[in-house]
Amino acid sequence: MHIRADRDDLADAFARANRAVGMRPALPILSGVKCEIKGSNLHITGTDLDVTIRTAVAVEVMAEGSCVVPSRLVTEAIKKMPAGVVSLKSDGHELEITGRGPKFAIRELPVDDFPEVPAPNFSNSIDIDGDKFADAVKQVGVAASIDSARPVLTGISLEATEAGFDMVATDSYRLAIRNFEGVTIPQSGLVPARALLQVGPAIGAPKVQVAIGAREASFGSERGSVTVRLIEGSFPEVRRLIPDAYPIEFQVNKAVFEEALGRAGLFAEDHIPVRLHLSEAGMEVNVSRQDVGGEVEHVDGTYKGEEPEVTIAFNPKYLGDGISALAGDEVLIQVRDGQKPSVLRGLDEEDFLYLLMPIRI
Repeated sequence: MHIRADRDDLADAFARANRAVGMRPALPILSGVKCEIKGSNLHITGTDLDVTIRTAVAVEVMAEGSCVVPSRLVTEAIKKMPAGVVSLKSDGHELEITGRGPKFAIRELPVDDFPEVPAPNFSNSIDIDGDKFADAVKQVGVAASIDSARPVLTGISLEATEAGFDMVATDSYRLAIRNFEGVTIPQSGLVPARALLQVGPAIGAPKVQVAIGAREASFGSERGSVTVRLIEGSFPEVRRLIPDAYPIEFQVNKAVFEEALGRAGLFAEDHIPVRLHLSEAGMEVNVSRQDVGGEVEHVDGTYKGEEPEVTIAFNPKYLGDGISALAGDEVLIQVRDGQKPSVLRGLDEEDFLYLLMPIRI
């Protein structure tokens, strides 16, 4: 294999495929990416057997062929080449990287050891706005668990509905739901959140194809594809946690709220709650830590409620994640009482909600 291409184009394609390569792969061969010439394109495949990312880049082909090379080393080597045209030449043992002076020689990995990963199947797929899809994954993904002991909660559930489909994630302490109306998926599936979060950076484009099968989900665009092994198991019935009505609502400026929470966070830790006292006078943000001190401040906002006031406490990180996930400049806090789950929404953001369990105080 021998090709020439622009350094930045090559670096981008390798970096995107590299997102599927684990930091500590189960097999040595999985630390590499497979490079293949198809027509006038260099196709690059990275996989950890659960997630497979395929990318492609237009190149000048001097000799066809294929090779497997250490992913991170080759990616960084290409990035460090001088700007301009870069040459990649494989002799079956070493990959030679040259261009405008520097020369790298990198030992290849055995091509025959690279796993055969099936091509993605988009025969029963839907098209969706790529930017909207990526934004939704970021919003919902903050609520997914990172605890591998509960694998079902580490996923984002793509659920077919009568109106379209929903993205849902929960770690049992918070819940995020994003609605897509008018877009119908063929069937539901539970996709690992860490993999779904790679779709935008790896193949983000104005239009993305989504296909969900019995065991895999595939996402594709003109920039490549991401194929993900689905999580087995039943996602919990979470909609029963969403209150039917909210007797108390408080509207506050998002930036002001985030700044206040950031100051409170100087004293708060995950096990130290932030108290919000809501009333017609505004919102009091209060945190107290016996061994260090505390902070309290007033934040203006609009209060509507059947009760004159309410105090509710939250995990500061979970609260901050929810505020950051909201779109728009105004946050709406919807509360039943200080002991039941509350909901955060962006004002006029009807397609996303973030539900948060309170901490008893």
